[in-house]
Amino acid sequence: MTARPAGAPPRLSDDDLVRMMSLMKGSDSVELKLTVPVASHRATIANLPLDPVEAQPRQIYFFDTPDLTLDKAGVVARARRFAGGRGDAVIKLRPVVPNELPSDTRRSASFNVELDALPGGFVCSGSMKARTTGQDVLSAVTGATPLRKLFTKEQRAFFKAHAPDGITLDDLTVLGPTFVLKDVFEPPELKRRFVAEVWLYPDGSRILELSTKCLPPEAFQVAAEARSYLAGKGVNLSGAQQTKTRTALRYFQGELKRTAPARRKATTRTTSATRARTTTRRAAGTTTRASAAKPAASAAAPTATASARTPTKAKTTKRAPRKTAAKPA
Repeated sequence: MTARPAGAPPRLSDDDLVRMMSLMKGSDSVELKLTVPVASHRATIANLPLDPVEAQPRQIYFFDTPDLTLDKAGVVARARRFAGGRGDAVIKLRPVVPNELPSDTRRSASFNVELDALPGGFVCSGSMKARTTGQDVLSAVTGATPLRKLFTKEQRAFFKAHAPDGITLDDLTVLGPTFVLKDVFEPPELKRRFVAEVWLYPDGSRILELSTKCLPPEAFQVAAEARSYLAGKGVNLSGAQQTKTRTALRYFQGELKRTAPARRKATTRTTSATRARTTTRRAAGTTTRASAAKPAASAAAPTATASARTPTKAKTTKRAPRKTAAKPA
């Protein structure tokens, strides 16, 4: 028996395979994923029919609380901006059991159940997705519009039904963006669409993931063909597997912790400045009222003074002339 490379993902047990097949039967699609080790990125890109010039740029934002309450509860809130002004928003649950989902949710045209299978593991998720515009996403993440406006009424109801009590969409913190390059290729040998995504994190780390989708009944056949094709191209299939979402959430949670002291200081300075301006305005208002009262008093004072200084004219009584008695002749 050949020894497995150090760090290689564990193989699925028989119980795991039974469980995976049960989940697969209730899923709408299966996505087969492979994380390529960093040391093999350059060789993988060179050996596969990828064209970096044609790669589509994307910005991906996640929304959660600073302590990742949603992630702990199995809820993911995400939005993406694509080249050309397009975008989308999704509320995702994982893990889910397809047969245990509410029938009205299962019938929704916006809802999809997908099983993600990767070397050594699998997870089944349910996603409520809606199209939007890149500008709508930008407006929401910059605070120009409330975050809840980015999601449809159906998505908001779905979020409310599954998010932890007391948490609303507008309570969430923006985690991101993560810059992503996506390229699509179709090997002539397989005539099947593959996707290559490079997730570039702000600290310089990166994840290269290869994936392909198929219907549940053909998953094992597609997995065998894809594995054979990639191995023939020299792709390292034995590396440790990473999840793009979890890596992004952990990174930006760390960023929040690192920048928390600076944000608190900025908030304190802003609060102090606001209080100082309020005090100044109040003082200015008091001075203005006092100044306005003084002219009024001054205007009344001259009138009173003038009245006090004006002498009262005495009434003059004219006397009748005294009659003189006539002298005797």
